Amino acid sequence: MTKRMNMKRSLLAVAVIFALPQAQAADDNQDIEHISIISHHDKLRKEAGSATLLSEAQLAEYEYDDIHRILSNVPGVNIREEDGYGLRPNIGFRGVTPERSKKITIMEDGVLIGPSPYSAPAAYYFPVPTRMTAVEVFKGPAAIKHGPQTVAGALNLVTRQVPEFTEGGIDVAAGSDGYSKAHGYYGSVVNNVGFLFEAVNLQADGFKELDGGGDTGFEKNDILAKFNYKLSQGELNHTFGLKLSYADELSDETYLGLTDADFAENPYRRYAASEPAEMDTKHTQVMLSHVLDGEDFNITTRLYRNDYERAWLKLNSVGSKNGPSLSKIMANPEAFANEYDVITGARDSVVAGSNIFLNMGTNDREYFSQGLQVDANTSFSLFNLTHDIAVGVRFHEDEIERKHFEQAYAMEAGSPTLLEGSKQFTSLNTENTKAWSVYLEDKVQLDALTLGLGLRGELMDMSYQDNKDADVWIDKTTRIWLPSLSGFYQLSDDAGLLFGVHQGFVPSSPQQDPDIELEKSVNYEFGGRFNDGVTQFEIVSFFNDYENLNESCGQSNCGVNDQQDQQFSGGEVDVYGLEMQFAQRYPLNLQLDIPYSLTYTYTKGEFQNERATTFAQWGYIKNGDELPYLPSHQATFNIGLAASDWKVNVAIKYISEMSEAAGRSTEDFELVLEGAKVPSTTIVDVSASYELGQYGQIYAKIDNLFDEAEIVSRRPYGARPGKPRQFSLGYKYQF
Repeated sequence: MTKRMNMKRSLLAVAVIFALPQAQAADDNQDIEHISIISHHDKLRKEAGSATLLSEAQLAEYEYDDIHRILSNVPGVNIREEDGYGLRPNIGFRGVTPERSKKITIMEDGVLIGPSPYSAPAAYYFPVPTRMTAVEVFKGPAAIKHGPQTVAGALNLVTRQVPEFTEGGIDVAAGSDGYSKAHGYYGSVVNNVGFLFEAVNLQADGFKELDGGGDTGFEKNDILAKFNYKLSQGELNHTFGLKLSYADELSDETYLGLTDADFAENPYRRYAASEPAEMDTKHTQVMLSHVLDGEDFNITTRLYRNDYERAWLKLNSVGSKNGPSLSKIMANPEAFANEYDVITGARDSVVAGSNIFLNMGTNDREYFSQGLQVDANTSFSLFNLTHDIAVGVRFHEDEIERKHFEQAYAMEAGSPTLLEGSKQFTSLNTENTKAWSVYLEDKVQLDALTLGLGLRGELMDMSYQDNKDADVWIDKTTRIWLPSLSGFYQLSDDAGLLFGVHQGFVPSSPQQDPDIELEKSVNYEFGGRFNDGVTQFEIVSFFNDYENLNESCGQSNCGVNDQQDQQFSGGEVDVYGLEMQFAQRYPLNLQLDIPYSLTYTYTKGEFQNERATTFAQWGYIKNGDELPYLPSHQATFNIGLAASDWKVNVAIKYISEMSEAAGRSTEDFELVLEGAKVPSTTIVDVSASYELGQYGQIYAKIDNLFDEAEIVSRRPYGARPGKPRQFSLGYKYQF
């Protein structure tokens, strides 16, 4: 793998910083970075709607760098693994497609962080979880404040705060497959100006074995700087903030998987045709903020700009455009033996009477996302009722510019070689969105009942320009208002019931025909919550009634070149299920505790009308056909043994089997993965740590203890495995 500049390595070698104070309850008005942080385990949470907080202490238990593994402790989350390291997360909530996390709202410190959340929401950029100090998940009516995607919910990643006093720390680790981590931070206050510097470097050689040799890993760098200045004027407190961040990634990643037969022989093999594959990305963020705190109100203003660019070189197809797709070759290599042999390097591209070249595509894209966001909260009494008002307005603009091109490579002696002069542009277009968003939520206290009334508006102006054909231009306008109703009824000091209903919405892309029906749903939830200080328990049932389910074809989920970026309608769909969380801490004796917890999700998604589609994941669907890549059962059981200076944790994660396609093939369209299943998996992770007093902490962990090697996906081009057993040993020091 190509390595980064020496200067960048030097920056990341300077390890500096330490811990954020524990997240406080929102009821105490001590929310992290003035984001709506939910209350933690110290008392009964009274907020309506489903919301989960993973604190810094919870994130540190297993030292995960992969958001997929982190979110396994949150009910209602469905994921599809891809590369084993979580480089390109695929996250869904309550049954929405997990593809590139495009149907959930992703934020960092309360601000949209996706490359282009409206115009192209596929989250090819995702913040490094290693430097986060809290993770929030909002579902149901709890997500009404966090659009634009409101069917499923919102994910908020919280970065480290500027400390009140001098703090710092380092975290270094090394492990199998060339894995290494270097993470440091340092912060202090000088003359009322607070500052924080943080840096992370993650890298690995990769666990896949490339035919002919070579790395299959990655290197990621992430640098963060924060500054603030606090000013008091009587009862008013001002905090002025500046946040700067830079991230890059160079990874040898590909969409090309294996045939089932080759997977059975060696699940970690990678074909020779994927040798040139490389993803190169860069992301920057600038955010200015101002927080005004009064006696009974606060107003937070954020001005932000995100820029992201990426170039991903990968195999698109083999042979002529009229030849078989990679999906078909991987599904039936015997029928396409010549193409399969070129992919594996067993046959040269140029053979007497037959030329079969590798068509490698570089999806070169540039994005920006910018906006001004104001959020305010206040409390007052009216007609003997207490009102907690939250209101917000945001102007946001984002854009994606695609500059995709293909080049031909010849397989020669088992290695791909570029054919000079073969470059051809395949997509040259620009999509842009300007959007006003507003929300209003009023929580009214009626004795034991807290009733929440909410309304969200999304007012979007979108444009699409084909830069290859100036005559292809689309302008469209969308105006939609989304109401919500939620409530929490307190039965006792320790228990209560919650309920909610809200309308969900997912924007269509600027290039989609304005006449295509939008994706909308009415979502219901009902459940209960218990917390007596020893036992925490929550159970929530949900039902999402889709008026129209839309899905788009991307290379990550579709694998059909002539369908790229097309949108398909699945009509009415019902998604329903049950989410459960349970946690306790059992004192074994005065020196030892046994903490344990269980997270369980049951989900079912069914089409409600019969229709013929040409979408590769659906095909011809009938009433009752299940949504693809949606497991019925998911469970995570955590158990540990903790003393004053050491602890051991074990996580057992189970995911039931998933269908790779919903419907069936027709004469007009062959559904390559019809009947294919992703098998169920059970993965065990183990971690342990030992405190060295003033000298820091050492820790060790094993991901995938029993080295399970199952297929996690066949989309888009063949079977791919999860991460094999990985051992790592680390050291932390803080001051």
